[in-house]
Amino acid sequence: MKRLLLCLCLLLAALSAAGTWGSGAHAESPEWWWKKDRTSEQPPLRGGPEKEVRDLTPVNNNVLAAQYPDLVFVKGPGDQNRVALTFDDGPDPDYTPLILDVLNEFDVPGTFFLMGARATANPDLTRRVSEEGHEIGNHTYWHPDLVEEGDVEILVDEVQRTEETIADILGFRTRLFRAPYGFLYEELVEELGTLDYSIIAWDVDSLDWEDLTPEQIAENVTPNVEPGSIILMHDGGAPEADRTETAEALREIIPELREQGYEFVTVSELLNVPATMEEAQ
Repeated sequence: MKRLLLCLCLLLAALSAAGTWGSGAHAESPEWWWKKDRTSEQPPLRGGPEKEVRDLTPVNNNVLAAQYPDLVFVKGPGDQNRVALTFDDGPDPDYTPLILDVLNEFDVPGTFFLMGARATANPDLTRRVSEEGHEIGNHTYWHPDLVEEGDVEILVDEVQRTEETIADILGFRTRLFRAPYGFLYEELVEELGTLDYSIIAWDVDSLDWEDLTPEQIAENVTPNVEPGSIILMHDGGAPEADRTETAEALREIIPELREQGYEFVTVSELLNVPATMEEAQ
């Protein structure tokens, strides 16, 4: 018993010295080290966790799509049984590989809207996403709430910085953009049009950011899909977010939708728009 107590004391001392418990890098959330088996701490979402922000009501993306039909896309054509899986807030070294493994297992392409800061932190994982045949989109550098910021210059800086980051890592410039939280307004849409981006929203929200079970995530998706649907999911999030359930939900969603006759394609294939700036020239 004395030996066991000594071992526990030594373990606690080591954790404290490493800054894991009560001080250092994780002092603000001392429970984080045991609550999540994270390999590293990722750049945060500047606008805050999805579940704390998404209850706000900016301009509806369906309204923006009606105003700017050549710029804003909520879904694709409804005359073919094709759908697109999309993933936001990565790349994340803990969860993006899980999702990539499932997509590879089912031979399904996805479109990944990457944060520039996280691509910078994880260049090898960024390359893996692209090299395995998935599409890349721009999701800003720091994930701000662009409506709350209310500054076109912030949008331009966030988009261009991410564009340069992706180009440095992958050698091309994506032409697909998704706003953090889906939040935009008319002036921002028009500026993105000037920058020659297609703005990708969604018509099916998995709500995986609400910390649901895989079964609940799948239930939010499969009954609501229609021909042309763009499905929103996440491979990253706030530091405490766990996307393991998203990866597991895909094991239900993909077979079910295939059984319904749907084909999975990338966003650019679904919408018939250029995926990169180079293709658009």
